[in-house]
Amino acid sequence: MSNLVHKPEYESLIFQFRGLKVMIDIDLAILYEVPTKALKQQVKRNISRFPDDFIFELTIEEKIQLVTNCDRLQNLKHSSINPMVFTEQGVSMLSSVLRSEKAILMNIEIMRAFARYRAIIKETEELRKDIKNLDNKMNNAFKYLLEKIDALHQLPKEERLGIKVDST
Repeated sequence: MSNLVHKPEYESLIFQFRGLKVMIDIDLAILYEVPTKALKQQVKRNISRFPDDFIFELTIEEKIQLVTNCDRLQNLKHSSINPMVFTEQGVSMLSSVLRSEKAILMNIEIMRAFARYRAIIKETEELRKDIKNLDNKMNNAFKYLLEKIDALHQLPKEERLGIKVDST
C-alpha cells in the first residue's frame, strides 16, 4: 500500500449534485485505471449492489452544468451519454465490483478524500457560526455605544461661562 502516494487533490474530483457529494464515472475509471465502458459494464452486471442512493445518471441539464464548471470535462459536452455519478457509498461498493489491487488502493484514498471533504465542510460551518456570533457581539457593542452617544445628545446643554482674559 505504500506505493500509492497520498494525493489531496482527490477532493477536487468530488462534486455536488442533488444535494449529494458524488464522483463521476470518468474520473473513477481513470483512478482505477480501467476504461469507463468497463467500469459501467461491471456496475450494470452488479446493479443490485447499486441502489439509487449509491449511483445515478446525470440529467442533460446537470451534465451541461458540470461541463460548464469543469474545463477538464469538456469532452462530455458532445457525448450522447450522460455520466453516471457515485455517492460515497457507491464508490465504496465499486471496490467489491472492481477486484483489482489498484481498485482497492484507490478506493481507500477516495474514502479518505470524502472524509477530508466532510471535515472541510464541518470546519466551514463552524467558522460561519463563529463569525455570526462575533457579528452579533459587534452589533450589540455598536448598539450600546450608539445608545450612549444618543443619551449624551439628549442631556440639556449647560451654559458655558466665557473665559476672561486679563488685559493688564
